[in-house]
Amino acid sequence: MMLPRRKFLQLASGAMALPALARLASAQAYPARPVRMIVPFAPGGQNDAIGRLIAQKLSERLGKQFIIENVGGGGGSIGSGRAAQAAHDGYTILVMDTGLVINPLIYAKVPFDPFKDFDPISLAFTTTQVLTVTPSLPVNNVRELVDLVKANPGKYSYASAGIGTPAHMTAELFRISLGLDVVHVPFNGAGPAITSTIAGHTPIAFSSPASSIAQVKDGKLRALAVATGKRLSALPDVPTTREAGFPEVEGNFWVGLFVPAGTPADIVALLHREVEKAAELADMQQRLDAFGFTPVATSLQEASAILKRDSAKWTKVIQAAGIKAE
Repeated sequence: MMLPRRKFLQLASGAMALPALARLASAQAYPARPVRMIVPFAPGGQNDAIGRLIAQKLSERLGKQFIIENVGGGGGSIGSGRAAQAAHDGYTILVMDTGLVINPLIYAKVPFDPFKDFDPISLAFTTTQVLTVTPSLPVNNVRELVDLVKANPGKYSYASAGIGTPAHMTAELFRISLGLDVVHVPFNGAGPAITSTIAGHTPIAFSSPASSIAQVKDGKLRALAVATGKRLSALPDVPTTREAGFPEVEGNFWVGLFVPAGTPADIVALLHREVEKAAELADMQQRLDAFGFTPVATSLQEASAILKRDSAKWTKVIQAAGIKAE
């Protein structure tokens, strides 16, 4: 039986409206259960610090638990790959730094594509790297460290949170810019790397403020410089690399939140708004400052552009340093 034209149009219009209503319902119901936040490193680093701060605030604001899951290995690639393969329903969030776009440049194969497999929620936090040494090393500033390394080629080593991590990239920028012969020792996270440097096994380390500030204040590490344009308020007596006479060594990095590509746009928008609101809270800003982070407001479009820009920037360093991972 043929339907009257008016009745047909009413039914068709209703059918077309169903997806929009479903999307609205998904955002209103989200989250209906706990949300997993994958930090692709061992506990103790900058991603872990940011992840736990945001997880706490999102849990408070959205009424469901946001739970941190540490999945270390491969400079963040293993955990990132696991996040990329998760269901695109908003219940898996990746907390990852600039290594997301660096790893595909240095590993022959990674289990994700940073531009195709993820939708950015926000690149909400920027930070830098701190050049630290074990206190027994007889240097008190960057110039003395450079002179010591140059006088003893191949003798000294530096620790990083893993191949391709911001710590590694900044250290390689330092090494190639100054023509230093120093050995890289990668770890599966900032925590193990810092522990090794405190013990003197790897006497030099670039590390995030989040993983080094407390150790510097306790006297377990000596900070020589911060690789950014201005001093950190948490380490006011530590000069910038520019102030120390090495302006070419500058490493500014972001830590962002991502979901698997195809996650409903309304859920991504909701998470984006909530992360920005959390970052504006006074207590959150105090904690971020103590960890050496600066909150920044990036739109979803700006986040995608930053990913491409940083990929191009670090490609140059990787090629100059000849960095390749097994």
